[in-house]
Amino acid sequence: MDRKWWKEGVAYQAYVRSFNDSDGDGIGDLRGIIEKLDYLKDLGIDMLYLNPINKSPNEDNGYDISDFKDIMDEFGTLSDFDELVRELHQRDMKLIMDLVINHSSDEHPWFIESRKSKDNPYRDYYIWHSGRNGTPPNNWGCFFGGSAWEYDETSGEYYLHIFSKKQPDFNWRNKNLREEMKGVIRYWIDRGADGFRMDAINHLEKDHSFPNGIVREGEVYGDFIKYVQNLPEVHGYLKELRKEVFNSGYHVVIGETGGINHENAFIYTGKDRNELDMIFHFDMHSVGRGERPWERKPIDLIQDIKKKMSGWQLRQEEEGWCPLFYSNHDTTRTVSRMGDDEKYWRESAKMLATLQFTQKGTPFVYYGDEIGMTNAKGFELKDYRDPSAFIKHRELVEAGLVSEENYLLGLYYTSRDNSRTPMQWDDSQTAGFSTGTPWIKVNPNYKKINVKDQLQDQQSILMYYKALIALRKDNPALVYGNFIELNKEHNKIYSYIRELNDSRMLIVVNFFSNEPIFEIPKNVHLEHSKLLLSNYKVEAGGQDNKAAFKLRPYEARIYRL
Repeated sequence: MDRKWWKEGVAYQAYVRSFNDSDGDGIGDLRGIIEKLDYLKDLGIDMLYLNPINKSPNEDNGYDISDFKDIMDEFGTLSDFDELVRELHQRDMKLIMDLVINHSSDEHPWFIESRKSKDNPYRDYYIWHSGRNGTPPNNWGCFFGGSAWEYDETSGEYYLHIFSKKQPDFNWRNKNLREEMKGVIRYWIDRGADGFRMDAINHLEKDHSFPNGIVREGEVYGDFIKYVQNLPEVHGYLKELRKEVFNSGYHVVIGETGGINHENAFIYTGKDRNELDMIFHFDMHSVGRGERPWERKPIDLIQDIKKKMSGWQLRQEEEGWCPLFYSNHDTTRTVSRMGDDEKYWRESAKMLATLQFTQKGTPFVYYGDEIGMTNAKGFELKDYRDPSAFIKHRELVEAGLVSEENYLLGLYYTSRDNSRTPMQWDDSQTAGFSTGTPWIKVNPNYKKINVKDQLQDQQSILMYYKALIALRKDNPALVYGNFIELNKEHNKIYSYIRELNDSRMLIVVNFFSNEPIFEIPKNVHLEHSKLLLSNYKVEAGGQDNKAAFKLRPYEARIYRL
């Protein structure tokens, strides 16, 4: 076993703005996180991953940075950061920071200088182009809607932005820019950061020939992704960072990499690559999503779940490690997307957690998933905060291409604001998140779903998470063990064995609301097993039928064989 602290621990992702507000301004902050560290420690958390906390005008909730070496005003000060690090380390917990180095804010001093003139020393820190015949350089769209190019009156050229127009992309071909980025990373390492999640890291290189993309039916702009994602030069930049900055062997380095799956992730995480330790992929983002945002389609357990999850599990050791997660700040809520957030809310949330904590990889709990927080029902357009919601509303609804009703339903199913509503601590006003008005509306179901109630209920989702985390830490087979899938073609049940030395554990879950029969494989002997955890009460002798047993809706069981 190639043992590492970041393989054996459990991580928790806190979207700082929505986690806990200590000063009543309606925005979560670093001191609010410090107040909740004991809650996280009690849950069993070893690593805290924070979304961007750098100074930012917040066009994209902190992913547009105006000062890489300072703290966002709303979140606190560098002194607050230093205290957070001290408090974490005193509890034997680690800090993972979000590192946004694909782009900056257009209010960053480098970009302000860059746009002053074509011969400015900072001009080449960004990607500028004169355009073609008075129009943008090509027809690329951007992830947030609209053109990927913005015209700048001052210097008479266009700059590239694959996200918001207030997030100009860096030119990583510029050596001075790369040296600046290395300095930023060293700065936060010196202040105590234990690891980094690098945002949009596989976008660092772009095709500088700027060809036009194919315009798909119903689209206004050309498909640009293959020209800005996973280009070969990215690997050189990552190797350079690993060699010159992440060379101690201590820090964990994680990359967000769209367009990568279990079949090709080794190009970033392979042990011989010297690039990344893990990657955040997008395999679970679109589960259940129909062809159009306001449509849903039934989950295909084999195609949507097993082939993806098991694909990550069955990779060779040399291909690298992986994180275990279903949701983050760019998705909708786990139980709403992959489970049943109404009739079987409790059962399906526990079932999904069972899979997450019994597979090989590092579990990342997204804040609120441990209490089964759901998508936000009843939101109107004005309640959303994601800039893409308003850009696409203009492009689709105001242009008469989509009805208002369908557009809002699509936001309920797909908007990432669903995963950014305030943490539901209790049933008081604003769910105990703030004494002021929250920056985004609280999910109306906070009176039913909150931490305070679940801490007092031994059958709650929160208490199940605590039991799962404790079980994982007590059983190395769940961390490092082999993964042996059972009943691969069963379209209702997901089952497998985790095996390490003389320890064998059987995991069986029913992914749906029906009641399928689990046929026990001939080489699995439950008569000598022990049921360690289940999301239903299992009567003594309930598995005495050695041939098969019935699973209830969304039932999950973990046995020691």
